[in-house]
Amino acid sequence: MLNRQIGTNSPPLSALGLGAMSFSDFYGPASDAEAFATLTACLELGITHIDTANVYGGGRSETLIGQFLAEQGPALRQNLHIATKAGIARHPETGARYYNNSLAYLEAELDKSLARLQTDYIDLYYIHRRDPELPIEEVTGFLVRMLEKGKLLQFGFSEIAPSSLRRAAAVHPVAAVQSEYSLAVRYPELGLVQTCAELGTALVAFSPVGRGLLTDRPYRAEQVAEIAFLRGNPRFMEPNLSANLAITDKFRALAAEAGRPAAALAIGWLLAQGPPILPIPGTKSAKHLAELAQGAVAPLGDDLLAAIDKVLPVGWAHGERYSEEQWHGPEKYC
Repeated sequence: MLNRQIGTNSPPLSALGLGAMSFSDFYGPASDAEAFATLTACLELGITHIDTANVYGGGRSETLIGQFLAEQGPALRQNLHIATKAGIARHPETGARYYNNSLAYLEAELDKSLARLQTDYIDLYYIHRRDPELPIEEVTGFLVRMLEKGKLLQFGFSEIAPSSLRRAAAVHPVAAVQSEYSLAVRYPELGLVQTCAELGTALVAFSPVGRGLLTDRPYRAEQVAEIAFLRGNPRFMEPNLSANLAITDKFRALAAEAGRPAAALAIGWLLAQGPPILPIPGTKSAKHLAELAQGAVAPLGDDLLAAIDKVLPVGWAHGERYSEEQWHGPEKYC
């Protein structure tokens, strides 16, 4: 498998990581057995970067990863790069979501994550969402203090603007920024890709197969109806869903002609956009993970990349990336 680097202190990692939000029922029911089978497939495929968060399933995702690590023995932990996040909180009485980047909160959540993951350090700790009431320079200072205690090795931010990244990096190098990036979402190309490359920050791309649109088995209307997030997402609402499926049918045909799974082609395209980019598709299926991994075995040729750009040019998708409610939290910058 191709390799990537996150920051300056991590060893070479697999170019493909695993996003473990799917272990939390976000895209439909997920069983413990499926999670363990998928994690086992990671080992078999050479995938060494696992991404989770304290809020995925209320800690369930972290707990499952921790149980898997415990069953496999201490030697495995040294060969896996584990990222988790904190910053999204719920009001204890109303349940309303808000963002908390205070040092006390971040340290308390880190300790809970360490316990669930059954480890004494986190390789990469993200601010999941920025608290707009705190300057990012101050939050970066909190992360530096946590870094000095040895419970985390590197830190990053999720869904921040290039300008915010520059402000944070002026305080301390930022190992990674996590953002949605794929053939379906080209927004990071308007400054984030370039800023990450300039600062030596890895761009960790979630939803790299367009929440299933860029696979051989995209969600159909009846499946979308069963998944709350997609049901409220503009790209999966009619008439946008039908339009997007029709357009991506051409991509699926191109993948079949090339003898590859469509998901592998989407991953290969993303990896070709620059060496700081590391995709973390989410799946609870070992079979799907194997298809995704095919995209990270060898670089795509120039002719195939040109053909991909022709069938899915910039701006092809119908509907916004997020609904108005879903846009709450990520920083817009263009």
